[in-house]
Amino acid sequence: MKKILIFSAASILLLTGIIVAGNKNPKQISFTGLSSIYGVITDSTFQTPLNKVDIEITTEKGIAQTTSDALGTYQFEKLEAGKYHITITKKGYINFEKDITLLEKQQFELNITLETQLEITVLDEENIPESKSVKYKKSDGMAYNAVDKSTGYSASPNAIYDGDYSENYNTESYNTIQENIFKKVIGNPLSTFSIDVDNASYSNMRRYINMGQTPPKDAVRIEEMVNYFDYTYAQPKGDDPFSINYEMSECPWNSDSKLIMVGLQGKDIDYKEANPSNLVFLIDVSGSMQSENKLPLVKKSLIALVDNLNAHDKVALVVYAGAAGEVLPSTNCTNKQIIKDAINNLEAGGSTAGGAGIKLAYSIAVKNLIEDGNNRVILCSDGDFNVGTSSDAEMTRLVEETRKTGVFITLCGFGMGNYKDSKMEAIADNGNGAYYYIDNDKEAKKVFTTDMRGTLFTIAKDVKIQIEFNPAIVEEYRLIGYENRVLQTEDFDNDKKDAGELGAGH
Repeated sequence: MKKILIFSAASILLLTGIIVAGNKNPKQISFTGLSSIYGVITDSTFQTPLNKVDIEITTEKGIAQTTSDALGTYQFEKLEAGKYHITITKKGYINFEKDITLLEKQQFELNITLETQLEITVLDEENIPESKSVKYKKSDGMAYNAVDKSTGYSASPNAIYDGDYSENYNTESYNTIQENIFKKVIGNPLSTFSIDVDNASYSNMRRYINMGQTPPKDAVRIEEMVNYFDYTYAQPKGDDPFSINYEMSECPWNSDSKLIMVGLQGKDIDYKEANPSNLVFLIDVSGSMQSENKLPLVKKSLIALVDNLNAHDKVALVVYAGAAGEVLPSTNCTNKQIIKDAINNLEAGGSTAGGAGIKLAYSIAVKNLIEDGNNRVILCSDGDFNVGTSSDAEMTRLVEETRKTGVFITLCGFGMGNYKDSKMEAIADNGNGAYYYIDNDKEAKKVFTTDMRGTLFTIAKDVKIQIEFNPAIVEEYRLIGYENRVLQTEDFDNDKKDAGELGAGH
């Protein structure tokens, strides 16, 4: 007998690390040679890439400058052979300088590790046998919390940082994944689970690989790897909201097994004729959102979405930091410039009252509810809620209650170092939501101009899949991925049991 494994869709993933050059901004002189200087700049303590580091090279001809990007990479191109002096500076770090003799057509790799410039004073050593509670100051004079261990110091889980510096501390959190096991068909002929259209795990994992790091194992959700891609399935026929597609192949890692793919294709709609949308942008503007790949990228993303909305759609803007507030009341998209100006004026600072923000956003969405329309909160955050309702369990209960209003939610994750994937996924799974992770400008364009349209228009709610295996043909099976979407057999016919939503074109 053959063993059969269920897969949500079929794909072979080939992931390669990509190094992107920093933003070039040469001053005074330009070059026409064939040599280059490039590299990666990292923090000495936590070995993480440093963004927005100033790099300057000087020759007898003049000066050229650039800055590192979110991956810590930089590059000077078209350099002539000769002597160069390179200076690297970033606030809070000790300056680096080096003389370089560059040969003709030489590609000179210079990777730099910057030392932090910290003033550490011990505050309390009592009752902490293995570590010391300390307070340290950066060169800007602001105070922060950390932990000073025998080998140095590292971040405390509840440490307080400003946005630009917090990327250097890895307090990211992920829910534990326990892989599904094989089940004997005799006694367990039915495999039942909820659909899941999220794909955040793929872009998050790509971010780690692009930084030259191995992703945490619990960050890898197989179904989201597969869901990231477009399989160009045929459109459903007639009134069916989706088509069902099957494939079976040899299992590449076990010749005694087969792989089965089950793929759904949601019906596309004419977006020009679609029902109007009532959207509330809920934006985290806490101090942890200051870095370039967080709030600045959120602004670009939301403006791209506004550009693609129709005249009958409307948008409200809610922010939260130490408290939550309405920045822009629900505004018709005939006034897109007003909406864009409100987004562009946002600035980060303070702690993160995520629970209060979600409650306010839902109340505004309900107040402006469009019957038979698309009512949705779009939350943009690094997930680092630390004031008010903040635990995963509390957040889950909150969104379970608010989803009864008929308002859906879309989660868009940003940033690194303190990213809370566990909270973002919990909110999406329990709040009739979809979940994305945006790691760069290209992904922002994909999510907010292509993927988001399908997310806004739900064509099927609480979609569950149940597959029955014939014990005369199949001995046992295993569901690959969907570990947190597995349902009991009786849940299939229970309309009170929540499941995933299918959007137009998903």
